[in-house]
Amino acid sequence: MKTSNPVLARLGQAAERERAAGYAPTGPYGQPGYPQQSPQAGYPGAPGFPSAPPAVTPMSIDDVVVKTVTLLAILGVSAAAAWVLVPDSMLGVAWIGAAVVGLVLGLIISFSRMANPALVVAYAVVEGVLVGALSKFFESLYDGIVIQAVTATFGVFFVMAMLYRARVIRATPKFVKGMIAVMAGLFAVMLINLVLAMFGVNTGLRDGSPLAIGFSIVCIVVASLSFILSFKEVEDGVRMGLPQRYSWVAAFGILVSLIWLYIEMLRLLSYFQGDD
Repeated sequence: MKTSNPVLARLGQAAERERAAGYAPTGPYGQPGYPQQSPQAGYPGAPGFPSAPPAVTPMSIDDVVVKTVTLLAILGVSAAAAWVLVPDSMLGVAWIGAAVVGLVLGLIISFSRMANPALVVAYAVVEGVLVGALSKFFESLYDGIVIQAVTATFGVFFVMAMLYRARVIRATPKFVKGMIAVMAGLFAVMLINLVLAMFGVNTGLRDGSPLAIGFSIVCIVVASLSFILSFKEVEDGVRMGLPQRYSWVAAFGILVSLIWLYIEMLRLLSYFQGDD
């Protein structure tokens, strides 16, 4: 099964190696079978009888749903803890530190050839600190903005899920390549803007100006469309028969898009709150 996603392709190659190492041949009616042996070889379980390696359980959509909900719950608990425990004077330090650590973990998970549930869970915890600190900051300025951003984020997610299910938006190879290029470009722009902001340079991308509003809208559109890539990864992963633990990687992709979309929603909504 070919896929246009290079990360998924690497996972597929790793899965093939796992299946080759853990494949158990099946007998009649789908029951586990054993290699043919001579009568002198004994019977299954007898000394000297070569035991069959355990079969690898493939991932399913239900696995991804469970893992995604689990990661969201972990992120929510971490965010709530950051909201309660981090003092207002330390919010900036908390979210900058969490953003840096989360970026490093995200890159490791994205470019790793193996699924690592521990790293994915750690990412959810760290990003929870980021989300909690940012949410507390924005809520202190604009009452009710957090619930608005949460509602908008999950509303967009469910709309994109329905559009993908109805095949209104298709993850064609051109769409995937275009999205990867656009997301890489936006990431570079945001990183450069952050570095310049640290040196006191205002590019106008995050100051509430018309340019900032337009940039946030572009980010929201791209973040929304990134769900299509995640849904395609899940679909391809199930079709390719990736091992069950790779559902953590699929859930990670959905979590990244949700966090990005939520943060951009917070920013865009804050631009229209006014100075009360």
